[in-house]
Amino acid sequence: MIDYKSLTTDRKFFFIAGPCVVENEKITFDIAEKLKSISEKLNVSFIFKASYRKANRSNVNSFTGIGDIKALKIIKNIATQYNLPTITDIHLPEEAEIAAEYVDMLQIPAFLCRQSDLLVAAGNTGKIVNIKKGQFLSGDSMKFAVEKVRNTGNNQIMLTERGNSFGYSDLIIDFRNIPTMKKNNVPVIVDVTHSLQQPNQSAGVTGGQPEYIEIMSKAAIATGANGLFFETHPNPSLALSDGANMLPLKDVESLLEKIIPLYNLINNE
Repeated sequence: MIDYKSLTTDRKFFFIAGPCVVENEKITFDIAEKLKSISEKLNVSFIFKASYRKANRSNVNSFTGIGDIKALKIIKNIATQYNLPTITDIHLPEEAEIAAEYVDMLQIPAFLCRQSDLLVAAGNTGKIVNIKKGQFLSGDSMKFAVEKVRNTGNNQIMLTERGNSFGYSDLIIDFRNIPTMKKNNVPVIVDVTHSLQQPNQSAGVTGGQPEYIEIMSKAAIATGANGLFFETHPNPSLALSDGANMLPLKDVESLLEKIIPLYNLINNE
């Protein structure tokens, strides 16, 4: 279980990472074990992320999951075995209470960040709620999403920047959104892998530019992000979802070794 207060007062770098979706038990455990080892070696906080189901897919034939409860149980077992806080996406209000039985934090997908019933349901669970900023919204407009969760009495909220739509098939980060969203007095994270997606490809599979992950990560930290979010996989080309913009698992440690000193320098630690 992660302490929300530690994310807001300790000012220590943290990261959220994992596969896009639970593909099977073995690969999900393997990724969690490797990330846990890296976080301990580098002495930083880590939240394991995996979606139990992908509701937003370009193609009707795209992989969506192995079954909700089966996937949630895998995430729960990872939390138990590796003593890790966990987070997963929810898509409908009725999913909030179900997912909350298995994870420490609930994530609101970017396309759903204006859905009042979903935000309220997530807030009512009492779990930490991470709201991804919609690709169609400004950072300032996210104050309304924060208010919807706070009105439930739940003040444990985080916001995540993941880029804005730029034309039909690209995204761009307006880094002004980071200090703007921090005015809500919540931790602000930058999702560096989804920000590098190239959606709406004619092939029906989202593209990406993972070669820019490092520079986007550095820019995020330089502009005040509290932490980073990224999806990772041992072999992104074989990942069943969003492989085109993933960070290879073998590159996670080297990325963080560059990011953490930058974060500490900027935050005078």
